[in-house]
Amino acid sequence: MGIRVEVERDRCEGYGFCEQSAPEVFRLDDEGELEILQAELPDDQCDRAEAAVRLCPVAALRLKR
Repeated sequence: MGIRVEVERDRCEGYGFCEQSAPEVFRLDDEGELEILQAELPDDQCDRAEAAVRLCPVAALRLKR
């Protein structure tokens, strides 16, 4: 069973740490807006997504199991 990634868009400031940690899941577009490329993650990607959530300096990301 995997997890779901969610972003609180009004908190996100586009630092990009999530993209650096898990580029297969997160991407900043040309305007600095976060795109979630893969909202439902398989178990083998959970560790990287959890690291990305921890790295977010404004706590804009969360995971739901």
